[in-house]
Amino acid sequence: MLYKGERIDEIGFSDLRLIQKPEDFCYGVDAVILADFAARKPARRIVDLGTGTGIIPHILSHKTSAETIYGIEYQEDAWARAVRNAELNGLTERLSFIQANVADFDRLTGWADAVTANPPYMAGNGGLVNANQAKTIARHETVGTLEDFIGCACRLLRDRGDFYMVHRPSRLVDIFSLCRKYGLEPKEMRLVAPRAGQIPNIVLIHCVKGGGPELRLLETLFVYKAEGVYSDEIQRIYERTDETPVK
Repeated sequence: MLYKGERIDEIGFSDLRLIQKPEDFCYGVDAVILADFAARKPARRIVDLGTGTGIIPHILSHKTSAETIYGIEYQEDAWARAVRNAELNGLTERLSFIQANVADFDRLTGWADAVTANPPYMAGNGGLVNANQAKTIARHETVGTLEDFIGCACRLLRDRGDFYMVHRPSRLVDIFSLCRKYGLEPKEMRLVAPRAGQIPNIVLIHCVKGGGPELRLLETLFVYKAEGVYSDEIQRIYERTDETPVK
């Protein structure tokens, strides 16, 4: 059942579909590349922070053999869509969604093998604030700060568990400082740029709880190879063989 303003989108992974409400928020390429980044290493139990309508857990259910994946979401409407999405795709035995704020979430302590997070990129009320509250919360640190997300990941992870996050390069100093504060040692970093020759505008970070100090810089990921044509690696991530633009 769809409510006013909602639509069902084919997300391009097997036959998975997602209920979204464009007026509130729709997932972007950052969520997809984060899920692919996290899927490289096996994990039985995964938690996604700020899951929205559940796009990252759904992609991970396809790309990994994880037994249980939780999604934590503060906004009630988005959380309810995530629950309905799991039902729509017949994934309720593997995917579960909890309505909670990462700032004070105290369940599943030490439970997760891996935690993913696509937190709001804008600190406080910085940047352009959208009149739509759902979009403002998704993009700005109004109910959960960067430190809240990193602190929550630390609580959820077992020792030597993996933390994967997508963010903006402009926040790298804050990210590294806070990760070390919470015992999440940065191990890999991958910059993402729109095209070759352009400045990166996204960064993927992989940390290990209690890991030793050594950061490896991975090859830059380019989203496009020509105007309107996605790069071969983005096509691989989306599991496509043609050059149809990715939604």
